[in-house]
Amino acid sequence: MTPAARLAAAIEVIQSVETVRRPVADVLKEWGRSHRFAGSGDRAALSSLVYDALRRRASAAWLMGEETPRAVLLGMLRLGRGLDVETIATLFDGTRYGPAALSDDERARLAEGSLDGAPAFVAGDYPEWLDAPLAAVFGEERAREGAALAERAPLDLRVNTLKATPAEAAAALAHLEPVAAAWSPLALRIQLPADGKAPPVTAEPAYLKGEVEIQDEGSQIAAILAAPPPGGQVLDLCAGGGGKTLECAALMDNAGQIYAYDADIRRLAPIHERLARAGVRNVQVRTPRGRADVLADLAGRMDLVLVDAPCTGTGTWRRNPDAKWRIRPGALAERVRDQAAILDAAATYVKPGGRLAYITCSLLDEENGAQIRGFLTRHAGFTLVPPADLPLALGPTGLALRTAALLRPEGVMLTPRRTGTDGFFVGVLARG
Repeated sequence: MTPAARLAAAIEVIQSVETVRRPVADVLKEWGRSHRFAGSGDRAALSSLVYDALRRRASAAWLMGEETPRAVLLGMLRLGRGLDVETIATLFDGTRYGPAALSDDERARLAEGSLDGAPAFVAGDYPEWLDAPLAAVFGEERAREGAALAERAPLDLRVNTLKATPAEAAAALAHLEPVAAAWSPLALRIQLPADGKAPPVTAEPAYLKGEVEIQDEGSQIAAILAAPPPGGQVLDLCAGGGGKTLECAALMDNAGQIYAYDADIRRLAPIHERLARAGVRNVQVRTPRGRADVLADLAGRMDLVLVDAPCTGTGTWRRNPDAKWRIRPGALAERVRDQAAILDAAATYVKPGGRLAYITCSLLDEENGAQIRGFLTRHAGFTLVPPADLPLALGPTGLALRTAALLRPEGVMLTPRRTGTDGFFVGVLARG
């Protein structure tokens, strides 16, 4: 496919995403099946164009004066990729299989338009209805926080210390040029090329042998701040595919016992193969069985209950830019109800002197601080661990992270702008 043909295909895919309101990954996969002539390079370039356009949908539409798929793609090429009007015109020249030539108005907007005077939700590329919730957390910084969430995310790996040291893993992946990440002592970061295409890490021997896992540095930090106790009893109540379960097992050096559970049995499906590959021996998976209470014997016994709560995912917009345009206020309200119920259930498993770590990949106070405040009003036996103390679990980088991160009254918040990670919130409660 020519570069112009890829742009025409991107416009088609963006239109489909808006029409059917399905995740962009599904639409791209369907497009690939129906266009067998497109090679892997074409599909990768198309994916990059579509994701980049969705990242900057609001600002691109503002620049071009309309929100059509074509306008959003044009605006992204100018704002996101820094192309000048003449370069864009060579791609939009009306040739066969390519998009129509630029109009005079499009040329003028690409040449002279700017984001001067744009409201925060446009400059930050997020839905207008989220402006007030984000302002409650970030104030006048919300547009810059949103803009950072509209950038591409790097590829982060977590070294599995049950199988390798960070130096050994870096040597095994030297051809990918990994570098030590800023905060987590377990993290290696691989910068992606200009087209955003990630290397096939899952085919690397280091991955196949369980020496590394794909995991954002922010997610790694969250598990470290939860501080799973070596030799202790830990319940991962929303384990999903097992990312934090595996990390906790390594942090505990395979000692003690971790119980991995998720109410959605489908989310648990990958965990068994991942545990085997990682060489984890201290995890017991508790699978839901109808109405049976498979966690009843754990009540009041856990040193740590980890709640990686289901949330709106506002902190992961770098990786899922289409999700920010599909989210609705009703979804936020539903998540808030679910989170409160999960926290109340989690409290029953914490033993006296134990802790409850509450984690989300959200930046909204409704899902973070408000949940902690509500929990404390319902459970008088718990107290908040001072957020300023949590980063110290990282060791040497902890003090620097304490300065870089946003310390909220109820927990620690990581953001792409402040910490270079996905957005995460971590709050820890102790039972008296």
